[in-house]
Amino acid sequence: MKFVKLTASTLALATAATVASARDNVQVAGSSTVLPYASIVAEAFGENFDFPTPVVESGGSSAGLKRFCEGVGENTIDVANASRAIKSSEVESCAANGVTDIIEVRIGYDGIVFASQIDGPAFTAFQPADIYNALAPKVVVDGALVDNPYTKWNEFNADLPDAEIAAFIPGTKHGTREVFEEKVLAAGCEATGALEAMVASGMSEDDAEDACIAVRTDGRSVDIDGDYTETLASIDSNPNGIGIFGLAFYENNTDKLKVATMGGVEPTTETIAAGDYPVSRPLYFYVKKAHIGVIPGLKEYAEFFVSDDMAGEGGPLAEYGLVSDPELAATQEAVAEEATMGEGM
Repeated sequence: MKFVKLTASTLALATAATVASARDNVQVAGSSTVLPYASIVAEAFGENFDFPTPVVESGGSSAGLKRFCEGVGENTIDVANASRAIKSSEVESCAANGVTDIIEVRIGYDGIVFASQIDGPAFTAFQPADIYNALAPKVVVDGALVDNPYTKWNEFNADLPDAEIAAFIPGTKHGTREVFEEKVLAAGCEATGALEAMVASGMSEDDAEDACIAVRTDGRSVDIDGDYTETLASIDSNPNGIGIFGLAFYENNTDKLKVATMGGVEPTTETIAAGDYPVSRPLYFYVKKAHIGVIPGLKEYAEFFVSDDMAGEGGPLAEYGLVSDPELAATQEAVAEEATMGEGM
């Protein structure tokens, strides 16, 4: 005879399943970058399957993963969308609340782009050092680390416009912010010599790395806690504004925005797929395995999301701007087998 150990997660789901037909629709929350892709999939899923259309909400990667890790049961979400990989601290938080079996699903790739008003100043080419010099609290001037004195872009790079610095960047709850910090601010900090200057001043390497991703607080760098539409609205009202967007959002708003190169490379699906554009990242969603078989349509939704018809080259997600994952077949197999993190995902 086979004995089954009932964990807290199992018991919670068993209870949820016995509640008058429990919840009958998949619930999703998280990344504003993944939101349009998930919405496209959810709508098509509702139209093509005998399950209700999944409910998809935004809120940011960190907020979505926090909700995902609240526990197991019909009162918790089934899927968290994320524009970054889940952190070990989040996995630990999940485990502490009974969410122990997590399926990580990589859906493809996206680029982070720097865009401005289409009729605004000629922001057409950036290096990470430019963004760091514009937004950092402290910068290197004449070999010394000083409080950032710059108010215009051309004050540190004569090739940039004579325009006031006004940047609208993702708030700290967004996964896009972390990628921006790592691949742009940190890279610019090192390129300008600020990291070396910080360490030379007596800061520990860890403290210096943290200082490298800080942003000025004098109003020239503004955190946007909402989605990209809020960033777009901020740029609409500020002709000198620079905003950070996902490539797909930019490509669907080219009538309003113009994009800058980064490191001399224009952001396109082709340059991201080739690995040439330096500010790109994989996109994910995370599935609560304990909800599969309890929440109707959950596994079917996950499989449909990464199917060739949806996430493959030429599919609707690629048409919207997603860069297809060259390892999509492996992802499809892992989802079909319900492979959880730590099982070869």
